[in-house]
Amino acid sequence: MPRLDAFDLAQRLGRQAEAVCRHYLSNGRRQGSYWLVGNVRNTPGRSMFVRLKDSTKGRAGKWMDAQSNEHGDLLDVIRESLGLIDFADVAEEARSFLSLPHPEPEPPPRRSRAGPAPSGSVEAARRLFVMGLPITGTTAEAYLRTRGITALHGTDALRFHPRCYYQPEHGPTETWPALLARVTDLDGHQTGTHRTWLAPDGSGKAPVDTQRKAMGDINGHGVRFGIGSEVQTASEGIETMLSVRSALPDLPAVAALSAAHLGALLLPDTLRRLYVARDNGEAGEAMAAMLAARAEAAGIEAVVLVPTLGDFNDDLRAFGVEGLRAALRAQLLPQDVARFMRLAA
Repeated sequence: MPRLDAFDLAQRLGRQAEAVCRHYLSNGRRQGSYWLVGNVRNTPGRSMFVRLKDSTKGRAGKWMDAQSNEHGDLLDVIRESLGLIDFADVAEEARSFLSLPHPEPEPPPRRSRAGPAPSGSVEAARRLFVMGLPITGTTAEAYLRTRGITALHGTDALRFHPRCYYQPEHGPTETWPALLARVTDLDGHQTGTHRTWLAPDGSGKAPVDTQRKAMGDINGHGVRFGIGSEVQTASEGIETMLSVRSALPDLPAVAALSAAHLGALLLPDTLRRLYVARDNGEAGEAMAAMLAARAEAAGIEAVVLVPTLGDFNDDLRAFGVEGLRAALRAQLLPQDVARFMRLAA
């Protein structure tokens, strides 16, 4: 790969430095003109800083780890955070990222002027998600691990709230730990937040009547994992989609949050092939078939993935990652086996 090509990619990534950091260094946060994180492999912490804007001290995208003395550019961030080895793979990933729309980050609410957002509104949903913490080391991570989900790469759409309000049908408002999920539209704008209330030790969901609830506008939208491309998969639930990604970590995905919302999911114009990871049962089958039919009508090839048990999380817990991978391998098109299962082939 010519050196000029690498230089050009690094420059272009630098012009979207904050978007790059939010995606590949999701365990960090912005502070002033820098993105702070533990290290280039996306460990939580503050020893590494990435410059987000050009200045007299250097160009946007340059970074340094004060603890290890490592330094580099955003191509290095992509390589190290994803564990890539060949530069060709790094360059392909960078070009894929740069081909997507990345809107300017929304500014945080100005507390001195902003009043309370209407309950259940898009703004209330956005504010709640901003209050969340990265899930690493939290009750939310412990909960996902009880579901057999240990591959948590690319999960910046998930956060944890230690005391999220829950309003029972009768009685006073309660607070429970919650897994928060950011719902976005096709342009990446947040339209809602989904909450899963959890037991304090992460051993399961909270003992409440309604354990999951969304706020904002989720119709047609979803919780997105990975960088979208011409091939992606869609499912109902978050745990279902994270289970599929345990076996297919490179396949971009979106969780629609319910069977009805799966049937209504909006599809990007760039999509050429859609895998629908359905749940078994009457509603799951019907809505997966509806989405597949809509995709085919739009000129998108649709393939429905069918679990052995109730859903793909049941399969993951029963058969393990390798068992799930083998079952999915038999259902993928050959070209996608080579593309998305190359590490396990």
